[in-house]
Amino acid sequence: LQRHEGRASAEADLVEIAYERELPIVATNEPFFAARTDYEAHDALLCIAEGAYVHQEDRRRVTPDHFFKSAAEMAELFSDLPEAIGATLEIARRCAFRPKTRSPILPRFVQGEAAAEARELERQAGEGLGERLARGNLSASEESYRKRLALELSVINGMGFPGYFLIVADFIKWAKAQGIPVGPGRGSGAGSLVAWSLTITDLDPLRFGLLFERFLNPERVSMPDFDIDFCQDRRDEVIRYVQGKYGADRVAQIITFGKLQARAVLRDVGRVQGMPYGQVDRLCKLVPNNPADPVTLERALETEPRLRDERDRDTAVKALLETALKLEGLYRHASTHAAGVVIGDRPLAEVTPLYLDPRSDMPATQFNMKWVEPAGLVKFDFLGLKTLTVIAKAVKFANAAGLKIDADALPLDDQKTYDMLGEGATVGVFQLESAGMRSALRSMKPDSLEDIIALVSLYRPGPMENIPTYIERKQGKASPDYLHPKLEAALKETYGVIIYQEQVMQIAQILSGYSLGEADILRRAMGKKDKAEMDRQRARFIEGAAEGGVEAGKASSIFELVEKFAGYGFNKSHAACYAYIAYQTAYLKANRPAAFFAASMSLDRSNTDKLAMFLSEAKASAVAVKAPHVSRSDADFSVGEDGAILYALSAVKNVGEAAMALIESERKSGGPFRDLYDLAERIDLKSIGKRALENLVRAGALDGLGRSRAAMLGSVDLLMRFSAQSREESSSAQGGLFDLGSGPALERPRLAQDDEWPPLEKLNQERAALGFYFSGHPLDDYQRELKRLNVVTAAEARERAFGARLGVSVAAVVRGVRMRRSKAGKPFAWVECSDATTDFEMTVFSETLAASRDLLEPGALLLLALTAEDREGEVRFTCEGVRRLDAAAAQTTSLLKVSVATPEAFEGVRRRLQAVKPATRQESGRVVIALRLPESGREVEIALPEPTACTPAMRGALKAVDGVLDVELV
Repeated sequence: LQRHEGRASAEADLVEIAYERELPIVATNEPFFAARTDYEAHDALLCIAEGAYVHQEDRRRVTPDHFFKSAAEMAELFSDLPEAIGATLEIARRCAFRPKTRSPILPRFVQGEAAAEARELERQAGEGLGERLARGNLSASEESYRKRLALELSVINGMGFPGYFLIVADFIKWAKAQGIPVGPGRGSGAGSLVAWSLTITDLDPLRFGLLFERFLNPERVSMPDFDIDFCQDRRDEVIRYVQGKYGADRVAQIITFGKLQARAVLRDVGRVQGMPYGQVDRLCKLVPNNPADPVTLERALETEPRLRDERDRDTAVKALLETALKLEGLYRHASTHAAGVVIGDRPLAEVTPLYLDPRSDMPATQFNMKWVEPAGLVKFDFLGLKTLTVIAKAVKFANAAGLKIDADALPLDDQKTYDMLGEGATVGVFQLESAGMRSALRSMKPDSLEDIIALVSLYRPGPMENIPTYIERKQGKASPDYLHPKLEAALKETYGVIIYQEQVMQIAQILSGYSLGEADILRRAMGKKDKAEMDRQRARFIEGAAEGGVEAGKASSIFELVEKFAGYGFNKSHAACYAYIAYQTAYLKANRPAAFFAASMSLDRSNTDKLAMFLSEAKASAVAVKAPHVSRSDADFSVGEDGAILYALSAVKNVGEAAMALIESERKSGGPFRDLYDLAERIDLKSIGKRALENLVRAGALDGLGRSRAAMLGSVDLLMRFSAQSREESSSAQGGLFDLGSGPALERPRLAQDDEWPPLEKLNQERAALGFYFSGHPLDDYQRELKRLNVVTAAEARERAFGARLGVSVAAVVRGVRMRRSKAGKPFAWVECSDATTDFEMTVFSETLAASRDLLEPGALLLLALTAEDREGEVRFTCEGVRRLDAAAAQTTSLLKVSVATPEAFEGVRRRLQAVKPATRQESGRVVIALRLPESGREVEIALPEPTACTPAMRGALKAVDGVLDVELV
């Protein structure tokens, strides 16, 4: 057992033999209470019942609460009930059931003898390859394709897997026939020409140098495994098709067990301990969230000083963390695997126990992923990829506008796409939108899909250090190093940098005479760093290289270098598929930006951070985005006839999608709404809800239907009552046979007459309804001054600080302030801020806080001196200084020129100037009033004698005076 540790099938076989021979079984690693699996728990229980010795390798994990008495002690304790001791052994033996492992079982795709499936696969693959070849654009001769196809078919049929390929090809062809977007492939399956011929994958493996042996190795028999991406909105349709074809009782999902991870355990424990939700939510946000590399609570406490400060300051938080640390990692609930589906040749109840999730009508296996395959069931992965849905929606929008496009037949040499990639403008582009990726793209200036494949593979811990080398060699600043002349063909594409696992296999094949099957075994051994196996492979590599004329020292050094790269080499088949999806999204963004952004916003309409980012990107791409409005917007995002994006009604906060669909349907059938009364009469506002209606007003979705947003917001209760009365009147109007009329019309209530909100209040109300500033930003009036002050945006500061530490000036509006104390008792603050590009948080330490506390108030407009620093891939801001933005901006202003149309406007300007508080010396400047003379077209300028506040706020106030034409900063 020790020799076979970790090999579940071998362990199970050995234990089965022990049972058959009635040998005593000893639990050698962990006792029952710490058992990791049901099998370990059973073994431990059986040992205890039989009085066997349970060895503890790590006694530090054992506490008095978990102590197990020996069999003798239990016999003494229950001496008055000897039958109880005997019953424990009987119970343990009755629980001792181990299902026998089975070879893979698949439903027959073709009825009859096994050879029939092989012939069917050969027929379909041959016809499919013929269709592919007829389209042209081949990277090799037809003979090369047919020779590769024959080789793969012989391996697949020889290993007994033709049925698997036919089943996968069948449901993929069905999905494509139904218009369901299917990904180009994923994983090593893209290296199969048979898969390409069957349309399972869509990348030509010969064009991209992908290896079949990386997917299916005849020298290491294992089940093939295709991971298929479907449009996430229609993935379930494909699963339903499979259920219908093979039988609902023969198709099931695979169970998973959700664990209490860092944030989840904090929320659960906090709920049990009765802590306020807001406090627990704030603590959870202090735990770094990285799905690719989940952070434990212990690690979060080590790396996040704010979390430690909360623990040390508050005893309730300390108790929460202590309990959470004990519970973290335990199973919390049963769920279903995100993608895994099994298909059997018989009712699955005959093969595996089943579980029915109350949220699903499809059963799941009670064996998890680890055990379902030894039970004989074959797994198929139906993955939902949001990006495919984005691509499908974008193509639909583009085609509706007459801009015909086929996402599966894009030209791979589009210069506009590569220009955009070289600028790093990849927000929203699949796999390429992180700050680090954008920086690498700007340096690389990719000009081919191969460059994108390389970057997708290199941008990971470890190989990332080779990105500068790749770029320098690509741009001719350094010469490629191919290690040996024989290896140039394998390494030329990547300028001598070993990036892919397939290159490791090719090096072994070219230099040392390995077959590709042997080379795949070498690759796996290098990845696992098995010393004994590596010593054997080194001798084999050097011996093979010597036969090819390579001296031993050179071969040994090449082996060591290849071994280093193999440890983090990437699967090129997978990288090529995902690079192609990246190219598809980049092409759409570069060539059909309105369609691309509308589709992207549609898929993220509940994520206000993403929506704000896409809004900013759309503006940068010169794509207009119109505010939500009941008389033009749909429930979802769409593209108008003028090419502008129409903001979705359902993206307004706290409105229901079904309610917004009701508004959309009524508008399309009955025409635009004339006014608020018309809206209330045609729509049951009770089904919309008061809160939703208020947010529609705040967002501007009812603009033009009433006097002002302030007035409409004050009239919501009246409108709700009027709508209810209108519907009641309509339902009770059951006129008799001799009715001559419909009676008097329902009296319309007088709505509120409030004046419009000031501009800043209007923006704040929009933000409350949409989650971000839409029609403008409080900083918009300061753009000329900010340019003079060399201010950068927070988004730009984040971009520039990636991998660095720098000082920047940023203008922002304060959203909120949280005061805290350090371990030393010194006060500090976390301040939430916003500028026109993004929201961000900065830390203000005690000295800076003491000097600027009075300025840090919600709504304040400030000029911030910040240090931006990259910490483990996240840029954090520390505040070094604070100034009032008005005061800083005024110092850049020497003269305001106020143009008025009539002499009467002078009085309004005078009153406005007198109403403001006296200007400080730093804010003071000269004001000139210019009166235009319409008859002559000339102006008369009058300079005010007293210094006056020349702030942007003053400019905005003067612009609002009747008769003022313009206020110009000179």
